Amino acid sequence: MPSRTQPPLESNEDTSQYNLLRDYSVSKNGFLPEQEPLRRLPSSYYNPWETVLDDLPSLIRGKTIRKAIDGIQLLSTGKLHTEEEWRRAYVVLSFLAHAYIWGGDNASEVLPPAISIPFLQVSEHLKIPPVATYAALNLWNFSCSGSDFEDLDKLKALHTFSGTDDESWFFMVSVAMEAQGAYIIPVMFQALEAVQHRNYPMIVRALDEFVVCIGKLAKLLDRMDEKCDPMIFYYHIRPFLAGSKNMGAAGLPTGVLYQDGDGALSWKQLRGGSNGQSSLIQFFDIVLGVEHTSSGGNATSPKKATGFHEEIRSYMPIAHKEFLEYLSRMGSLKDFVNEPGESEGQRQLRQSFRNATNALGDFRNRHMQIVTRYIIIPSRNRSQIPMVNLASASSQPNQGQQKELTGTGGTALIPFLKQTRDETYLAGIQTQQSVVQ
Repeated sequence: MPSRTQPPLESNEDTSQYNLLRDYSVSKNGFLPEQEPLRRLPSSYYNPWETVLDDLPSLIRGKTIRKAIDGIQLLSTGKLHTEEEWRRAYVVLSFLAHAYIWGGDNASEVLPPAISIPFLQVSEHLKIPPVATYAALNLWNFSCSGSDFEDLDKLKALHTFSGTDDESWFFMVSVAMEAQGAYIIPVMFQALEAVQHRNYPMIVRALDEFVVCIGKLAKLLDRMDEKCDPMIFYYHIRPFLAGSKNMGAAGLPTGVLYQDGDGALSWKQLRGGSNGQSSLIQFFDIVLGVEHTSSGGNATSPKKATGFHEEIRSYMPIAHKEFLEYLSRMGSLKDFVNEPGESEGQRQLRQSFRNATNALGDFRNRHMQIVTRYIIIPSRNRSQIPMVNLASASSQPNQGQQKELTGTGGTALIPFLKQTRDETYLAGIQTQQSVVQ
């Protein structure tokens, strides 16, 4: 049976949009899977991977994780059959790879073939980079004690690096937000389709509901500090989420060396897992018409032809990436809002649109406040830690000058977040300006 999303605003619409969403792997849970992810690979052949993953936190604490992984024999991916199994393998290898890279006193610039070879093969099958992405850490890494993935208190991460409830909670806040925001996807998609019929009431109702949805997401985000301590996050969780792009100060000046099945070696500089890889947030931007220009590099880096938000889609599950590209070709609500005219319907539309962009901008401002508590403030604690990783590199001054903090995705953290927030507000301001003109 095909998966179905929640009913759109107009209940008499046919099921074509549901079929389209299903084709792009958008389930009733949004960009989360229809069912819980696999908790273990069914074939005992993969027990060597699963056994190390079972003991990951203790192996990391004992600084024996690399020895344990070096003892794993090279396993074939030939015993992976369903897509759920391929995704499970991707999660497992993501955790093992990042534990190996960041689990010693210094970052490892080389992945052992027993990890890199199957990791490259699994990544090629799924069309997603061989690094711990948002999908590996969040979308495909949770269990739920009930059937409602929106209930944060019933969610638990399948795997963590630290073995702490703090890390599980950190991942599960994002999972709950993805599930909570799922219902707005068909609503906003239908609003885009309503543009061709110039159905102002439907679009206004969709935008008003969007504001409500963002409010619900903000409440979930505000629950972060209930069970996630900033110092535990900064020193024991965040370092393992880092990728290999812009991580020279953390010990990876040229990235990480991978070996493929033919013995060929290649250096890869990949972005680590971050909420910037959430398809839900990019969905909001595309539908509203919020334009982002940042390259996502360091503050001093020149802008590139491909912006960060477009580049980062390649780190999403391929079907979700294609869905966002499909939406981009449809145009945005901002294009319709900016059409000339002063009817009552247009005035209501513009007000609802400004409310929506302001809500999304406020949400991003809330996210910046979280970043301040969990990254900026801890980074000012000059505690010396033995490992060379993202935490130690970020907490050290740069030759007496303020060092620009780098996010796990390789971005210049605060400048990037500020620009993204400001560009969200700007979409609504531009609408106001177009009305005046």
